[in-house]
Amino acid sequence: MNTERVNMTANLPHAGFIRQHHSMLMAVHQLTDVLLIWGILALFVNLAGYGWAVCYQVAAFVSSICYHIFAHKNGLYFSWRGQSLFTEVKTVVTTWLIVLGALLTVVFLFELNESYGGGVMVAWALAVPVAISLYRVSARIVLREMRRTGVNTRKVAIVGAKEPGLTLARSILQSSWMGMDIAGFFDNRVIVGAKPLDGENLQVLGDIEFLKAQARAGEFDDIYIALPMREEETIKDLVEYLANSSCCVHIVPDVFTFKMLNARSREIGGLPVVSVYDTPFDSFDAVIKRLEDVILSSMILCLIAVPMLFIAAAVKFTSKGPAIFKQRRYGINGEEIMVWKFRSMTTCDNGDVVVQATKGDMRITKLGSFLRKTSLDELPQFINVLQGKMSIVGPRPHAVAHNELYRDKISGYMQRHLVKPGITGWAQVNGWRGETDTIRKMEKRIEFDLYYIRNWSIWLDLKIVLVTFFKGFYGCSAY
Repeated sequence: MNTERVNMTANLPHAGFIRQHHSMLMAVHQLTDVLLIWGILALFVNLAGYGWAVCYQVAAFVSSICYHIFAHKNGLYFSWRGQSLFTEVKTVVTTWLIVLGALLTVVFLFELNESYGGGVMVAWALAVPVAISLYRVSARIVLREMRRTGVNTRKVAIVGAKEPGLTLARSILQSSWMGMDIAGFFDNRVIVGAKPLDGENLQVLGDIEFLKAQARAGEFDDIYIALPMREEETIKDLVEYLANSSCCVHIVPDVFTFKMLNARSREIGGLPVVSVYDTPFDSFDAVIKRLEDVILSSMILCLIAVPMLFIAAAVKFTSKGPAIFKQRRYGINGEEIMVWKFRSMTTCDNGDVVVQATKGDMRITKLGSFLRKTSLDELPQFINVLQGKMSIVGPRPHAVAHNELYRDKISGYMQRHLVKPGITGWAQVNGWRGETDTIRKMEKRIEFDLYYIRNWSIWLDLKIVLVTFFKGFYGCSAY
């Protein structure tokens, strides 16, 4: 029986060439990026007839150092095997934009703008990300061709023939560019020869003891342990045994079948931990997000300052009460903040019970109805953004009373407070704004909010801002 099982895995390719030379290849990628940054600038300088002056040397030096630092931060020099080409190219462009921002800062601080040829620098700024991306694409094509001949493939075994092992197998099969060949599953809970994955010929090759023998014989490059957490002793025993094999061992705990927010692994005092629910903004991304908020809110406030004065005066003279209404709402980490709005009602509800506005609500003034439908009542919140209490883009803040009402009724509701609340958001540009008179409406809003948190990027923020600008906030569901 065991002989038959061994033969079932022996006919698969076993050629992890790149694994043996990974460090050297990463060094080649880093050197190539630096050479492209320097070489393209030198080329355009020579074509323009300028001399290779100190200012251009400084630009090349600063940009190559910054690119190296930020590329490492963004994972460009780690293994590409599990990353899509689109994601890689997007990361290259994002990294280069950050570098250009750093370079422009240096030029501004040292007043070097008159030293450079504008056309040369623009051409260089556009050509570098294109050249690096083309290099990355070419490298992938070469690696893919190598994999087709069996030179750069990795032979994979999956321990666990149920979820999440099946999910992992599907992902690998749908991503052939990763160059992973699945030998099969190993599981004590499923009979040998079973095909647990519908439509695929992958079989359960044996139990965990048989896997140990195969691993000891060097049959696999990678072993993925995808057992439920209740199998703690089995996992521990297997990991300890595989320490004496030459395989790369990975654990895919069933915690990853949950709908997590920005799951990531890290170390605390040398102890590996996995974040289940986490903010998308680590220290660097938080700086980028804050710069985005400060720059955009400052520009917008300069444009809307005069209209805001007229709106404030109109609110004050058309009904009794203050022009600005401040309401208690939850901010990041669930902390209470005071959100500013132009008053649109005759009352200023701010207690433990806040009744949402409904169609034909008698509390809404005539001017207030117009302000709410056009969202002009939200304009003072750009001041909240400058204060650091809100963001331009993020989940809309709800009244404290509403949070207490929905947090126990909707799963994941409070996870929206892992980021700062926003003036506009993914839910709002997709039509989920205004009255939430049913649980379903609030659930849809939360669904879009959590999508935003899971998929945050500077590009998603800019997309939401542009959609808001062109489509506006106007909506028939806002009362």
